[in-house]
Amino acid sequence: MPSRTAADAAVDKAALAADAWRPLIDFIVATGPRRSRLFAELGLTPNDGRALGSLDREIGRSMRSLAAEWGCDASTATWAIDRLVAKGLASRSSDARDRRVILVTLSDDGAATARELRARAHVPPQELLAMSEEDLVALRDAARKLPGGSDD
Repeated sequence: MPSRTAADAAVDKAALAADAWRPLIDFIVATGPRRSRLFAELGLTPNDGRALGSLDREIGRSMRSLAAEWGCDASTATWAIDRLVAKGLASRSSDARDRRVILVTLSDDGAATARELRARAHVPPQELLAMSEEDLVALRDAARKLPGGSDD
């Protein structure tokens, strides 16, 4: 029997990763209506939620940095921020170091809305609650190893 090469192992690991990723994506898609209802209940769009998650109460963000994070152009970022400002969830101010740069921060209402959105989004869907405790522990432990995985 021939021995496995590093290339064989890489292919096997990629196939295994695809087998793990596929049901994760399918679950995210299947639970999309739940997230849509949550946004609607808070009077938000998914883009509003993304913007709220990118902003801070104290540290201002430029349109350029938001556009880079979101993978869009500055005009699209400006449009998204315009929505939050109109709702009283964010505010703009000039950067003290360069008055040409406009910084965006969350308002008090925006910070409260972001906290509520995060808290409600972190409530597990019924499909997870139907899993065994053993499977949930394994899923939790594996998810914590992903970038951004935490105990929050």
